[in-house]
Amino acid sequence: MTDYVQQNLDKALTISDLAAVVYMSPYHFARLFKGSTGVPPHRFVARQRIASAVALLGTQEHSITEISHRVGFRTVSHFTTVFRRVTGTTPGAFRATALQDKRPGRGGSDDLP
Repeated sequence: MTDYVQQNLDKALTISDLAAVVYMSPYHFARLFKGSTGVPPHRFVARQRIASAVALLGTQEHSITEISHRVGFRTVSHFTTVFRRVTGTTPGAFRATALQDKRPGRGGSDDLP
């Protein structure tokens, strides 16, 4: 199931949809999923989306709007709210820090002689 979630982050992933993949009722699936992973399915999906967004925010290849849609959020505001809840910062602030840390002279591996 975790692989399925990872491969389908850009799609709407409801508990009913996830349960249907493994031929279970939504209630039974949610109970077993939480017992197995320690978190409810919706929280797991949100965390996977944010982890994927973190990787994409480390570059300037995509805008924050593009990233929010690529990882399955319908609106940038919802993405920002969930991102802040999970990481403690906004996507823009996270990107600024990540890009600043990658610049030469910041103590990163690029600074080695």
